[in-house]
Formats: sequence, structure tokens, C-alpha cells
Amino acid sequence: MDATRRATLGLGLGLAWGASCAQAEPRKLTVAAYPKLDAIVRAALPAWKAKHPGVEVEVISREMNDHHTAMITALSTGSHMPDLMSLEVGYLGRFAQGRGLLDLRQAPFHGEKLQSRFVPYTWGQAHNKRGELLALPSDIGPGTLLYRHDVLQKAGLQEADLTTSWDGFLAAGKQIRAKTGAYLLAHARDMKDILIRTHVAPGDGLYFSAKNEVLVRSPRFVRAFELARAVRRDKLDAGVYNWSGDWTEGFRRGSIATQMLGAWLTGFLGSWLAPKTHGLWRAAQLPEGAFAAYGGSFYALPAKGDPTKRALAWDLMQTLTLDRRLLLDAFQAHDIFPALVDTFDDPFFEQPLPFLGGQPARKIWREAARRIQPVAVHRQDAFADEVINTELDKVLTRGKDIPRALGDAERLLIRRATR
Repeated sequence: MDATRRATLGLGLGLAWGASCAQAEPRKLTVAAYPKLDAIVRAALPAWKAKHPGVEVEVISREMNDHHTAMITALSTGSHMPDLMSLEVGYLGRFAQGRGLLDLRQAPFHGEKLQSRFVPYTWGQAHNKRGELLALPSDIGPGTLLYRHDVLQKAGLQEADLTTSWDGFLAAGKQIRAKTGAYLLAHARDMKDILIRTHVAPGDGLYFSAKNEVLVRSPRFVRAFELARAVRRDKLDAGVYNWSGDWTEGFRRGSIATQMLGAWLTGFLGSWLAPKTHGLWRAAQLPEGAFAAYGGSFYALPAKGDPTKRALAWDLMQTLTLDRRLLLDAFQAHDIFPALVDTFDDPFFEQPLPFLGGQPARKIWREAARRIQPVAVHRQDAFADEVINTELDKVLTRGKDIPRALGDAERLLIRRATR
């Protein structure tokens, strides 16, 4: 089946709402979104409104944290409820275990029919542990290793020295530090962040198992803490946190040689973080054959939303997640990597990226997107992240024993998980 026909079928799913609904189509729809997604929604509206003449769409945009706080408030109180809302994957677990979002498996949506259209791992994230489909994915953040090519050259290293193994990655960091003065990483926490995202068992989340068991004393966390401690012990990190002023300056001055995050960081570096480093960066897969996701966005329908607007909201939701051209345009304009696999055969993926010295890095990220395994979300993920970061800081700055640190984290998370 060709892409045009698939799109037509997808956009038609679940719209048999009855003639009475069609005859009394609401005149206004409200969409709540955060930056970049708000721009994509607005870009989609001219063509969408042409199919729905006379329907107005209000896009309410807030900064990331403010947006999700407002959505939590709306779902809990039933006031100021949008008809359609965007959700970032880091917040999705907070919404997934409640009853505030519609289950898109049910009639008239039958959303499970769309599964083959999306990257497998993000489809898994859209479900809660009850098996309900609570959102449709729009974009993803395949993990990548971005490195300063010029710094590696000065150190006499090649990409393979960074990527073959984690031990090799640290050894390369020592050589970079000795020969160039640059740090391997911004913060030792970066090492932990990637390693806890690898080798997650099917059905499990980062911190909690499919049976709600706390996982932070597993070998995955032990190794993550051990390698993060090695980074700090060998003075391979600058000790600066992501999104800080020192982090930005480290990129601009070339004092931070690598960064492991989502592929979207490339666009941020080129547009505002370090635009004068144009051509100096390259991208690679994560070391030791690891594949991990950093970020991603979804759209959901609130259960307490106006039922008379649901058909319109569902139709717009499908446009925002299934319209191949819209998603490719968003990729080009905003460096937002699409979750829709229909886009993956587009020539845009083969084009060189000038910021990365002409490297066709989207091919690397496309491969990563296909190979990342699903990781379940949990309502306590954000709290668990804070707990683990606090314990890692105690290991790094106070010399706390790793088994004790992870044991303390486990006890706290067990209490929270049973609430």
C-alpha cells in the first residue's frame, strides 16, 4: 500500500461519528502545546481548516514545565480543559496511570490500527501498564554521540576510539584531556544517563519493572554509577550541568569534547547554543552498540474534554501525527525527528548537514530510531530521576559507597512506588 493511501486511511480512522455530529460541527477547537510544537500546530492549520471551513483553532502555548503543570491542573479540576494536548515523554508517565486521558484503542478511534505507522519503541511509550493507548507519537529523540572533530584530531584520535567500547571511550577521554585540555564530558551524570537507558528488559521502565518493582540496584545502575565515578575520578568531566551557562560556554570554546543526547541537540547547537562551531562537530552512534532515546512528544485527548468537539480534535490529532509532509517540513524547520516511519524513505535523510561538516547524520539517527527498544513510562519516573541524581552526586562529591547509595535510593523509591 502506498504512502498516500495509508495516510488517507489513517486520517479517516475513527471519524464515523454519525451524521448529527457532522451537521453540528463545533466552531472552535483549543489545542495546548509547548514551544516548537505550537509552531507545528500553527503550520498545520491552514490546510486543516480548509477541510473544516469556519472552525477556529486557538493554540495555547506555554513553556515546557508550565504547560505540563497546566495540563495536570486541567485534568484534575476539569477547568480550562483543552480539546487536544501535547505531552513530552518525560511527563507522560504522570498522566498515563490516571484516568484523565482517553483510551484510543476504543471506538470510535480504534487507534491500534495505526501501530505499524510509528517507530516501535515510541508506540510502546504511548501505552500504560493497563495496555491503554493514551496518546499518538509525533516526534522522537534518538540518542547520539556528538563530538568535536577538531578536538579529536588534535588528540590524535578517531571516531572508533570513542565508540568501540565504554572503556575505550574513557581512555580516549584521558588522551583528549592530556593533549588538548578539553574535557570528555560536561558532567559525569551524562555517563549515568546513557547507561541506565541501555539493556532495559522488555516491559520494564528505567526505574520500575513491569511488576512495579524498583530496579535501581540492578547491574545496569551499578555499572552506570561505576563509570560515572570513573569519569569524575579521572577528571574527565567539566562538572557543569546541561542547559547551564557554563555548559553553553564549554561548547562555544571547545572545552567540552563530546555530548550524548538526542539528535535534536544538533539543531540547538547550530541555531543558538554554539553556532560559531559550524562544521566542527560530527555525530556517531552511542558507544558499545548502545541505543537509547532522549525525549519525544505525543498528542492526547482529555477524557473530560467536550465530547461535541472530539471528532474534530481526533482529526487534527491525526493530521499532526500522520501527515507525512507536515512532519518532514517540521523536521527541516525545527530539527524535530518524526516518529512516523512513513517519512524514513524521504531523500531529506540522505542530505548532508553543513553544521556537521557535511555528514549525512540523519541516516545514523534513523538507524538508531529503528533499533531503540521500548522503555515503559511510570508515574514516579521524574521523582526517581531526582533521587538517583541526588545519590550519584553523593558518590561523586562525598565518596559515598555505590551499593549504599543505590540501596538508599531503592528504599525511598519502594515507599513512593506503593503510594
